[in-house]
Amino acid sequence: MTAVEIRDLHKRFGQLEVLRGIDFSVESGQVVCVIGPSGSGKSTLLRCVNLLERPTSGRVVVDGVELTDPDTDIDAARRRIGMVFQQFNLFSHLTVLRNVTIAQERVLGRGGAEAESVARANLERVGLADKAGSYPAQLSGGQQQRAAIARALAMDPALMLFDEPTSALDPELVGDVLTVMRDLAEEGMTMLVVTHEMAFAREVADRVVFMDAGVIVEDGPPGQVIGRPEHERTRTFLRRVLDPTHVRTDRV
Repeated sequence: MTAVEIRDLHKRFGQLEVLRGIDFSVESGQVVCVIGPSGSGKSTLLRCVNLLERPTSGRVVVDGVELTDPDTDIDAARRRIGMVFQQFNLFSHLTVLRNVTIAQERVLGRGGAEAESVARANLERVGLADKAGSYPAQLSGGQQQRAAIARALAMDPALMLFDEPTSALDPELVGDVLTVMRDLAEEGMTMLVVTHEMAFAREVADRVVFMDAGVIVEDGPPGQVIGRPEHERTRTFLRRVLDPTHVRTDRV
């Protein structure tokens, strides 16, 4: 079953065309990693999938619902899409537990006891059961990102979107977040991940999409796109990000 279908997607910001005719799909249960240099349109593509950015033209269908149809109830459709951003976007004045329950109550209409039960189960899922009563400022960056993942999972999404989820983290904190994402992949969660973590893309992704200048240059299994890229643009990008002596400047 197709979880995400994108057809002839264009996005302009004034005179700047950021997405120039994107066509691709994600099957249910697949993990698709989107890689590419800064400014290639990766994050804009992700934000168009749940209409945080409204496409200039084209179609976006998620879980059988066309989000780009003007008659679609976007708020209802978004309830099935979880999103994790570069920044954690937690409410600083609320405990971790309350951060994970509040949307359940206000968006899904769950009662307090049910929302708390779901929240605690998902905090356990991401390894933060002992941090339910803590405030975001008392957590490391990696813990805050895992709390953000738990918050998204508590909404029972059919699709999870990750926009560079480790780019704001210190290197020693990245591993715990990627471990949670690996576990989700093993559970069969459908995931669309914008990332600069090439090892994660190689190990976990079913497909890797390489974007440059608003178009998809390559799309295929990680062994092909990362291991044996066909296009020089892909090879140049990978030489840059895989060279340990290179100072990375491609984070979005």
